[in-house]
Amino acid sequence: MKSHSIFLIILLGIIPVARAQMPPPTVVLAEAQTVWLAPTVDVPGTVVSRNDARLASDLAARLTWIAEVGTTVKEGDTIARLTDITFRLNEMEADSRVARERARVEFLNSEVGRLESLAERNNAARSQLELTRSDLAVAEADLDIARAQLGQAKVAMALTEITAPFDGVITERLRNFGERLNAADVVLRLVNPASIEVVARAPLSSVNFIAQNDELELFNDYRNGRGTVRTIVPVGNPQSHMFEVRLNVAADKWTVGESVRLSMPTAVARQVLSVPRDALVLRREGTSVFRIDSDQVAEQVSVVAGMGAGDLIEVIGDVRPGDRIVVRGAERLAPGMSVSVAESDAPVGKTSAANK
Repeated sequence: MKSHSIFLIILLGIIPVARAQMPPPTVVLAEAQTVWLAPTVDVPGTVVSRNDARLASDLAARLTWIAEVGTTVKEGDTIARLTDITFRLNEMEADSRVARERARVEFLNSEVGRLESLAERNNAARSQLELTRSDLAVAEADLDIARAQLGQAKVAMALTEITAPFDGVITERLRNFGERLNAADVVLRLVNPASIEVVARAPLSSVNFIAQNDELELFNDYRNGRGTVRTIVPVGNPQSHMFEVRLNVAADKWTVGESVRLSMPTAVARQVLSVPRDALVLRREGTSVFRIDSDQVAEQVSVVAGMGAGDLIEVIGDVRPGDRIVVRGAERLAPGMSVSVAESDAPVGKTSAANK
């Protein structure tokens, strides 16, 4: 029993020594700052391509070849072909008709010249001249019609190849080679993944608090970023009380068809003192933040959380702009503890509200 008492006495003496030898906890800091914030609501949006087309056949013909799904093409590349034998024959026929009408016009021109010389000495030739001139006018009109028909035949031949109207990727084949097509039958879908934007529908209550070229926060379960308002459709839906907004986004960050959420302001921005949301310490006794003084000692400050936007949140309490606030590592702190300050490996405190 005596040996157990001695062991406890030794152990109780070691614990304070061990605590004294422990290194100070490491924390990451951010400065409290005065910014313009507005309350926001998260609304759903979708990443879409500005160039997303379902390409159809202009002719009634059989499909002989079509590009594979996933093929990357440039503007003007052939992406499908139709059988062209009928249209080739039509072009040959129209070309021959032009040659025939041209020969007729040339003959009548020579006849007009011959009759003009005879008409000076012969009244009968003068009457024949007028008739030949009339035939020449008809022949020239027929030549124009033949040339137009040849042009139509050439256009039809060109349309036997469906070409890409813009750079993109074949994302869907709606018909297969060997199938008979009618005019206006959709053949495939072409999408340009490099020309994208976000389309969102927001409540009408927000329409007065955003403007063209404003930056809004975008996020989903996998990534976050920012988008610039390109346009606002000024007409709302009377049933849903929503309006449409379109934002320019980085093509290398988002994928066509991806779902996102936008932080949309619902009131006029006002100037507030803010800290990153991660700085708030929520405990039973209330909300607080830890401030680190010049001696690297932690001080716990009680605050009241106000409105938030993005990663920032308004705080009301004994916090001043420029105070160094703990954003990581606060869960291990207690008032009066010394700390070791680490460099942040990522930017802290992004917000969708514009600093003014």
